[in-house]
Amino acid sequence: MDTLLKVTGLNKHFGGLHAIKNVDFELEEGEMRAVIGPNGSGKSTFFNLLSGIYPVDTGTVVFDGYDITDWEPHRIAESGVARTFQLLRMFTEMSVLDNLRIGHHCHVRYSTFAGLFGTGHVAAEEKRIMDEMMDILELIGLADFAHIPASEMSIGQRRLLALGRSIAMRPKLLLLDEPAAGLAPVNVDNIMRIMMTLKERFSLTVVIVEHILKVVMDTCDRISVLDHGEKIAEGTPEEVSNDHAVIEAYLGREMSDEQVKDLLAV
Repeated sequence: MDTLLKVTGLNKHFGGLHAIKNVDFELEEGEMRAVIGPNGSGKSTFFNLLSGIYPVDTGTVVFDGYDITDWEPHRIAESGVARTFQLLRMFTEMSVLDNLRIGHHCHVRYSTFAGLFGTGHVAAEEKRIMDEMMDILELIGLADFAHIPASEMSIGQRRLLALGRSIAMRPKLLLLDEPAAGLAPVNVDNIMRIMMTLKERFSLTVVIVEHILKVVMDTCDRISVLDHGEKIAEGTPEEVSNDHAVIEAYLGREMSDEQVKDLLAV
């Protein structure tokens, strides 16, 4: 498979804190990769660097053959990188459908000027957008709520809406920052099932940050582990669960390796 994302020597400082330390990361097209690590290990900072929210201090980020290291977030998004956030960021007074339309805005094929006059081309494009957004809502189970304000959604429905909005951007690479945060176990299973359906339907490459280790152990091809901003391990779920550096980073020396393996549930 072709390499979709290649990160080399990535560094980020916040004052005296070295948040990301010389991280190398390579991702193949179609892969499902997890990035895990203890609290404060740099996972969300890593995502913020990949998506352009934080500027890179040193190092390079190459996506789909292009050096995107210094690109603005909107340009990175337009190139095919979409992400969700740990803290949900909905347009709560807008409908569920309009939240998806906002995610899709960079793919609208008419100008603001044309929209003012409502030409036949605009009408056809609006129908295409509506059909595409409703198809996504069907896939994530929110079609019946299309015209309800996002403020009326439950936490689980908002997590699904955030996932759907990212899909509306037509990404090649999807970055999911704790998509199951705050959900009951049954809803965790549901969102992961939907996520895998979307991955196959739209041929996505996915990187997921998630604290529920069983989720990533059950769904991901490979796992990268960060600790204090450094990548300390990388491999298959089985390889990572047997890596002593990972065990120590998560739980120190107070639990036996066998106890940790049971916790990771590989």
